[in-house]
Amino acid sequence: MELKQQLPVHTTKLKENKRSFIKKELKRNKYVYLMLVPVVLYYLIFSYGPMYGLLMAFQKSYSPIKGIFGGEWIGFDNFKMFFDSYYFWRIIKNTLILSFYSILFGFPAPIILALLLNEVRKKWFRSTVQTISYMPHFISVVVVVGMLKTFSALDGGLFNIFRDFFDMQPIMFLAEKDMFRALYIFSNIWQGAGWASIIFLAALSGIDPGLYEAAKIDGAGRWKQLLHITLPGITPTIVVMLILRLGAVMNSDFQKILLMQTAPTYETSDVISTFIYRSGVLEGNYTYSTAIGLINGVINFALLIMANSISKKVNSTSLW
Repeated sequence: MELKQQLPVHTTKLKENKRSFIKKELKRNKYVYLMLVPVVLYYLIFSYGPMYGLLMAFQKSYSPIKGIFGGEWIGFDNFKMFFDSYYFWRIIKNTLILSFYSILFGFPAPIILALLLNEVRKKWFRSTVQTISYMPHFISVVVVVGMLKTFSALDGGLFNIFRDFFDMQPIMFLAEKDMFRALYIFSNIWQGAGWASIIFLAALSGIDPGLYEAAKIDGAGRWKQLLHITLPGITPTIVVMLILRLGAVMNSDFQKILLMQTAPTYETSDVISTFIYRSGVLEGNYTYSTAIGLINGVINFALLIMANSISKKVNSTSLW
């Protein structure tokens, strides 16, 4: 009986201690939490708030007058329609191929750039290269696509000048379906590799310099230092960034693809995001496009969970 009477008292004290701790924490770091408020509000309003609109994926049609809850429920018919669509395999294939090539060629690019910059001993040269490599990141996607159109012009375009140098006939690069993926991926590398290398340079700066000194004493050259100190030192950062990248496999750069896309390149350039845009915005089929977007989000979420679980088991590095 005494033990039963002591338990509620003990539980009450724990709750009081937690409340007092929370109050002290909020009072001590009130300005930090105040800075957090706009971020929380942003995600609540623009990320979590609109999620109730996913109900449209299970309705026949959407009417602004009736609202989201006023539509006729049809279950999974929109999903079945998408799976049976003529365009299903094409857009899935194009999305996966673009993502696969982007990871294969684009993901290692900032890592290699960071490793090369880390080996540069002259600070002025290193700073110059960093500044030049960062600059494309601040160029608008619209401007980048405009540059691609200028470079690929039939008359006087840079790409066709090179082809002419090798006695090759000029072609319209942006109208060639076989050229779309290469132009998209390598322009992304040019625009983003320098900026993405910042996080890897930060990881490199966190490696203990004493390890390099010890390696030099043992007779290790730069190559062995790279293999046995540098790469293992930034491996956790690489793994985390790769997990985040795998979690967005089904998300392509919609704006850039839409600007680069032409009718002859639909076969290789049409991805989920552009298909959703045509179905939802241009054709006004909101419920169908919502269903496709929901499928896309579920696949991304599943890939993120899978990549995180595999990484946690293999090398004990994960997001959570």
